[in-house]
Amino acid sequence: MNITHIYSDADGQSHYENLEMKCSDQGPLGSMSEPIPVTSFIFRENPPGYEYGWHNAPREQYIVMLEGMVEITVSDGEVRTFVPGDIVLVSDTTGKGHASRSPDGKARKSLFLPI
Repeated sequence: MNITHIYSDADGQSHYENLEMKCSDQGPLGSMSEPIPVTSFIFRENPPGYEYGWHNAPREQYIVMLEGMVEITVSDGEVRTFVPGDIVLVSDTTGKGHASRSPDGKARKSLFLPI
């Protein structure tokens, strides 16, 4: 299972990297990763047409896309679009951060899992 990681380097610039979450066969239950502790979970709804300028993640957290789309730009200039089913680990809590917006002008629903 692959997820996207947004992180800050030593110079405060944010970047993307792809991470593979290792899963092992659990028989009839399917393949599972090792448990990842989370502190809570947060449901989030963004209004149609949202656009958030440069900001840092308030905490290290996973974002699970449930409905809608988000386009995220990191400070090195790379832009990616995420759709339902995508998982993003944001850990750019310092530095320039990232910018996000609705690429299709519609609302978005997501689940935040702080770690």
